[in-house]
Amino acid sequence: MPTLSSLTIYPLKSCAGLPLTQATVEPLGIQHDRRWMAVRSDGSCMTGRELPALVKLKAVPNPSGLHLSAPGMPELEVPVPSASAPRLDVTVWGDTCSAAHAHADADRWLSEYLGQPARLVYVDARMERPVDPKYAAPEDRVGFADAFPLLLISAASLADLNQRLSQPVPMSRFRPNLVVEGCEAFAEDGWKRLRIGTVELSVVKPCDRCVFTTIDPETARADSQQEPLRTLATYRRMGPKSGVMFGQNVIVRRPGEIRVGDAVEILE
Repeated sequence: MPTLSSLTIYPLKSCAGLPLTQATVEPLGIQHDRRWMAVRSDGSCMTGRELPALVKLKAVPNPSGLHLSAPGMPELEVPVPSASAPRLDVTVWGDTCSAAHAHADADRWLSEYLGQPARLVYVDARMERPVDPKYAAPEDRVGFADAFPLLLISAASLADLNQRLSQPVPMSRFRPNLVVEGCEAFAEDGWKRLRIGTVELSVVKPCDRCVFTTIDPETARADSQQEPLRTLATYRRMGPKSGVMFGQNVIVRRPGEIRVGDAVEILE
């Protein structure tokens, strides 16, 4: 039976991954995953696609908020915004929602690190961002992830890709939450429902990959050959008008607890 071999969250959108051994899974995804985001003055999201320095920013959640650290910057503790915190209209790939604005110190810190004006926002209980209804139930919600609460990839799929590359890439290029081992390459393409620990999940849509996969998370530099996206494009298009697909987007159907080593039961 396949097993969960890796569990990772990205507390601030596009930041460095934070590996976990166990986690609580909520309707929005793994607890603390992409609950914070940097935005421009117009509310648009700032991501590693155009600001690769974000991948070297470390964001670690704690009971009171978020601990930020980055090269050349002092460390900063950011409290969770209060219920009376001001709100900002923000956009995530075409979705507009109202998020809580974090402390001004965090805005200054991010602006200095990124070299342009930035503000920090938070997914609070009042924020409502529905998942695309073509793939989800009316009540399904997502935080600041691109479109869906979770991303899953099998270790065998990465191994298949690396056999085709002159220079192998780590799984961190693809920023999954869940990595599964013990199955064939791209087995996840055929999965529909899973149980991991006490959590039940729906696999709803292949993940359309972008230039972010070409950014090395260790150096924050783009690959000069546009790999691995270039190689993926030769065999992971699922139709004439399809993007490059790698990994599967997942929606939470029953929240609960998961841990590395849990069996991954294929229910459908």
